[in-house]
Amino acid sequence: MPIYLYWGEDEFAMQRAIVNLRDRVLDPNWQSFNYDRLTPDQPNAIVQGLNQAMTPPFGAGSRLVWLANTSLVGGGSKGDLTEAIFAELERTLPQIPDNSVLLLTTPNKPDNRLKSTKLLQKYAVIQEFSPIPPWQTEQLAQRVRQAAQEINLKLTPDAIAFLADAIGNDTRQLFTDLEKLRLFAGNQTHPLDVADIEGLITSSTENSLKLAEAIRQGDTSQALGLVADLIQRNEHALAIVATLVRQFRTWLWVKLMTTTGERDDRAIAAAADISNPKRIYYFKQAVRSLSLEQLQATLPLLFELELSLKQGAEELPTLQTMVMRLCAVCRFPQGDAARTR
Repeated sequence: MPIYLYWGEDEFAMQRAIVNLRDRVLDPNWQSFNYDRLTPDQPNAIVQGLNQAMTPPFGAGSRLVWLANTSLVGGGSKGDLTEAIFAELERTLPQIPDNSVLLLTTPNKPDNRLKSTKLLQKYAVIQEFSPIPPWQTEQLAQRVRQAAQEINLKLTPDAIAFLADAIGNDTRQLFTDLEKLRLFAGNQTHPLDVADIEGLITSSTENSLKLAEAIRQGDTSQALGLVADLIQRNEHALAIVATLVRQFRTWLWVKLMTTTGERDDRAIAAAADISNPKRIYYFKQAVRSLSLEQLQATLPLLFELELSLKQGAEELPTLQTMVMRLCAVCRFPQGDAARTR
């Protein structure tokens, strides 16, 4: 029963998986006959999709039916899944022929309380496509490693770490940069190192880290200048925020562990998700001038900033306002910082 459920907000990664599935399933000469994409705005899209999935393919290859942005696993109105639709789903899923593939996609996490979700968990291959949290550096490096293998590009471990830090969790940018590096490598047989690629990769993360440093030092003037420079270079505001969240989260963990008396750098590195324990010394020096309370106060402000940007707030003034508030938190004790807002 070839049924797939793809969910998550990493639209680019999901689209790559859909294209790979489509190329694997369909015969290109018969694609127009055997490929159906149905969206929620089409009448009876779910029932129509289920009926199409039960229809044998024409000619060579298999059939692919894609229910895009489906509400079957949540995210739609309460009336989307009627008893009649669920009954049809329950009847159809076990009967879908081997030469027909049913694909369901949604940006929303499946609601495990729904009967339809439980049914799909029984019959479908479920794959998540969510952005990797920016502080999970090991997973980001693993994503770079996998993507490089997909396009047959050889990279040294240092180059992989450099790309993970420079690109963060932007999957689209990752594949764009890797394709650029593949063209640069040509017939080169040895793995590309940092020295080979650093001039070819624009790292918004580096300047965003400088912004984090300026905020940590409470230097409002420098921080605002860096914000203006990043926006002028068309860096995405949410990517800037992701780097800030990762850096301040790391500083907070280091401060929390040292404040509670932890002296083992390996234990601190594990808690803060830092791959190299030798870097802990420098993080300790960075947070020495800040209290635990000040660092704790930064993350709610950063999450408030992220929410505002996702709700459509104008990037530059929103970043400027929040950066001033963050600098105030880091420059003054928490009570004094509150009075500067």
